[in-house]
Amino acid sequence: MRSGLNQVLTLEPLTTVKDLVIVGDGPAAQEIFQYCQDQTVRGYRFRGLFSDAAVSGVLASQRLGDVEAAKVFAVQNRIDIIYCALPGTYKEVITDLMEFCERNTIRFRVIPSADSFIPVVQTTELEFHGSVPVSKLRNEPLDNRWSRMAKRAFDIVFSLCVIVFVFSWLFPILAIAVKLSSKGPVFFKQTRLGEGKKKFGCYKFRSMRMNKEADMKQATKNDPRVTKVGSFLRKSNLDEMPQFFNVLMGQMSVVGPRPHPLRLNDQFRDIIDKYMVRHFVRPGITGWAQVNGFRGETRTPELMEKRVDLDVWYLENWSFMLDLKIIAKTVTNMVGGKEERAY
Repeated sequence: MRSGLNQVLTLEPLTTVKDLVIVGDGPAAQEIFQYCQDQTVRGYRFRGLFSDAAVSGVLASQRLGDVEAAKVFAVQNRIDIIYCALPGTYKEVITDLMEFCERNTIRFRVIPSADSFIPVVQTTELEFHGSVPVSKLRNEPLDNRWSRMAKRAFDIVFSLCVIVFVFSWLFPILAIAVKLSSKGPVFFKQTRLGEGKKKFGCYKFRSMRMNKEADMKQATKNDPRVTKVGSFLRKSNLDEMPQFFNVLMGQMSVVGPRPHPLRLNDQFRDIIDKYMVRHFVRPGITGWAQVNGFRGETRTPELMEKRVDLDVWYLENWSFMLDLKIIAKTVTNMVGGKEERAY
């Protein structure tokens, strides 16, 4: 319980350490390595170098294997960033490495050089590590620690206000209604993926009769498992209210991509481009996709792809005002009873 309270009271550490590896070799790779070794630089921890060819110089002792070994190491050691210093002749290898990173929620950076190949993406940005320019695949406002702290502070204040002034009196009413609707607990807990693919228990008011398919099958229109009380809770978004406690614990945010059941992640991660990118930020109680009509059941890969596109747009274009806009639109939809596949 004490660790939980510590999570609530913590905004964001001023410096979050990010583990990184370098794939490839060359002067720029050596400068990135020296940058990470500089004691005045905080936030980056070098974990090793991978290259198909032998490496000389200061990085010789840091080589842990070839390019393919980098993928295995990155997954097993929860690497945050892969820096690519491969020459342009490795075009297919670089593209494959980028796609691997996207599927496994690993940030991909290219160290440009005269003969380097930078994958063509919609938004390519440069950042500097010392004097070394590094190409990013996308703009991520929440990669900035001050933005993250501001968002976290808002999450804590907003969640506390909802819990104290709304949930405190609404909870007994909804709890009694759920208990009278069918046998079973008041809350439904399901394991979902959070930021950085960390698993957590996501809470909701139970809206279905107890069934063995709860973790395997999405709710559909006229689903016999959904109770009358549950149908009202789903359409009004009230079933999500217990997730404000997830927000206080730092597992979720008020606004962000909705966390999907693990089964859906396994189903779509390899068939929808950028699906796992949505896990670069904390999941939310509401999100940009939800207020734009993609809430509830996703019957086809096409529907899920559109939801993912909106989620990725959100993390690339985040602002405090955008969060306020999404919250306002969510409340408007609740009051207006807008369904949008919320069965």
